[in-house]
Amino acid sequence: MSQILTAAAKNDLAIRSFLVRRDDLRQTQFIDAPFDQNSLQPGQILLKVDSFAFTANNITYAELGERMAYWKFYPAADPAWGIIPVWGFAEVIASHHATIAVDERIFGFLPMASHVVLQPGKVSDDAFTDASPHRTGLPAAYQRYGRVTGDPDYAPDFEAMQSLLRPLFITSFLIDDFLADEGFFGAKAVILSSASSKTAFALAHELHKRKAVTVIGLTSAGNRAFVEGLGCYDRVMTYDAMAELPRQPAVYVDFAGSADIRRAIHERFADDLKYSCAVGLSHREMNPPGKGLPGPKPVFFFAPDRIVKRNKDWGPGGLDLRLVAAWRDFMRTAKGWLKVQSGSRRDVEAVYRATLEGRVKPHEGHILSLWD
Repeated sequence: MSQILTAAAKNDLAIRSFLVRRDDLRQTQFIDAPFDQNSLQPGQILLKVDSFAFTANNITYAELGERMAYWKFYPAADPAWGIIPVWGFAEVIASHHATIAVDERIFGFLPMASHVVLQPGKVSDDAFTDASPHRTGLPAAYQRYGRVTGDPDYAPDFEAMQSLLRPLFITSFLIDDFLADEGFFGAKAVILSSASSKTAFALAHELHKRKAVTVIGLTSAGNRAFVEGLGCYDRVMTYDAMAELPRQPAVYVDFAGSADIRRAIHERFADDLKYSCAVGLSHREMNPPGKGLPGPKPVFFFAPDRIVKRNKDWGPGGLDLRLVAAWRDFMRTAKGWLKVQSGSRRDVEAVYRATLEGRVKPHEGHILSLWD
């Protein structure tokens, strides 16, 4: 079973992790506890978590922690509390595995902690899967850890961009692929709420390249100039102007998770709304997504399910090849607008609360660590 560890001594570690109250995300705490490195079991590896990205996507993990089992990846000792998973880089500092070496650099789904113990199962030159018993049955997409020595796209200078954007971009790429595969359900426009969010912008970037539909972004008045400057939305509108949306066959991709916005879109388009796709919860509402709405019932998009389908459709490496090509193209655009801000343990609480309360500016990208 994966364990959350921290600190740095030869055999003893002081466990440090950042926890949130599962029934009230406003409550947080840091916990330190001892761990003896000699207790590492055969086949396990000990990772020092160097850095991780924190975005609105991680708040979604917490909001859906019960429903989508995100709390199960790194369970806290007290079940009333949870450890939010994050994407980032770690270093192998101890290994009881025959083919995973000390000093290897790893990218993947990590805890908000300074160390973690994993149990590699299937291992290849570029990745391994975690086979910790408590993670059996959890989505495979979150079990894969990249070995940077086998990643042709890895560059130390772009670690922050990879942590911040690559996992989000994968979701965006898969939504674009899904909608295109379905012929956009006969729609002429795709409407994205929370258009300034990184996942929404990445989807808009992919949709814009196709030139198959009009891409409409909904955002707040304060973020309108930023969204218009991205250059990947054909039209940008503020939420208070939704009544002016042109009636036409449309698809709604909901990154905001706002019941009021969702209802306004469904009532505006009714039968002209060909598909309603629920993705994010940036407005932090957990209302039942489709109760009493005109038009189609919203369907939650779960990226790991799409990954399973495309791996089956395209065969070994097929999805990865397509993702790499799209990622390289997106990076050329994204590096022009993202301002990376780095923080240590003393910054974690402030960044967490700013993200929870929606106060992070769209051009900001936070890279954190639980080290002082």
